[in-house]
Amino acid sequence: MKKLVQIHVHFEYTEAIEGILDRHEIAEAVRYPMMDGRDRDGKHYGTQIFPGNVTVVQAVVDESGLDALFEDLERFRAAKAAHAHLQALVLPIERRLTD
Repeated sequence: MKKLVQIHVHFEYTEAIEGILDRHEIAEAVRYPMMDGRDRDGKHYGTQIFPGNVTVVQAVVDESGLDALFEDLERFRAAKAAHAHLQALVLPIERRLTD
């Protein structure tokens, strides 16, 4: 069964997250770069008052690979205080139109 994983991360760590997805051979993903957002560190609107932006990465993942993926995401989050804002969640896929 497939699930949708949604990851919120500060935009400067997007490539690191994509690297984690690549290591898990997750080929189906979309990225919403440089979005306004808010997390434990406050607002991130890409302005001088609210610097920084958030990137959202969504990936279709086989349910059997979720534990290993989340272990790597948690390792990334724990590696540095600057990574502590990372959030990830799993959403069900009710219907899907594919090739």
